[in-house]
Amino acid sequence: MSLPDQLLLSDLLNHTVRCDRGLDHGPGVMVWMHPPVHRLLGWVSRPSALRLSRDVWRLDQCCGFTDQQVFVRGDPSVSDQATLDRLPTLIDADLINRHGDRLGTLVDLSFTTATGAIREYLVARSDPRLPGSSRWRLTPDRILDQRPGVVSTGLTTLEDLPLHRSSLRQDLLQRTQRWRDQLRQMGDRAGDRLEGWLDEPPWQEEGSPASAPSRSRLDDADPLEDWEDELWNQPQPSRRKDRDEDPWV
Repeated sequence: MSLPDQLLLSDLLNHTVRCDRGLDHGPGVMVWMHPPVHRLLGWVSRPSALRLSRDVWRLDQCCGFTDQQVFVRGDPSVSDQATLDRLPTLIDADLINRHGDRLGTLVDLSFTTATGAIREYLVARSDPRLPGSSRWRLTPDRILDQRPGVVSTGLTTLEDLPLHRSSLRQDLLQRTQRWRDQLRQMGDRAGDRLEGWLDEPPWQEEGSPASAPSRSRLDDADPLEDWEDELWNQPQPSRRKDRDEDPWV
């Protein structure tokens, strides 16, 4: 039930708040932050769907964290949604590049639970409510200017940022690119081997020293050198004699 060193805002808001008296104060609905210094001060929960009041919690009131609940100490500050909507925040702000074009939206952030310092913002190119959409990490030092609803950076594209989580489409594109690179490398290796095989032929060319002795030996060899003339000078048996001695003829 201890607190992790780092936490995502989306994980904090998705948990139900339970105080030390055992009361359920509902799920988190929004963040309470100080954008000029990029620090998270607390969050807001909705105790009831039928009431307009909201419970505001400081970050230092958080004392425990489980899979479904976040435990707090003390009592919250009670407010209403109309007042909370005037609090400054960078969540849901548009990310602008150096040319003034929109790159995406700041949809989440990672913070240190002990101090509330925001380590990085998570940027989504498409609707953040779509499951499996990509997220890019934007550190506060890359932000050049900020005003309500708009964050300006010196980026050109989102690919200039490190990827926090890739979508199914992004994974498919990366795998396809890796397959193309592997096929290109295999083709280059096969071409190098073919060029080496053509440069060093396995046969011997005419006039090479290795082939000259073998040809000279073949030219100097006389096929009648070991011919035995005595075999041809021996008298051959007469076929007539053999026929006269045959009793059946």
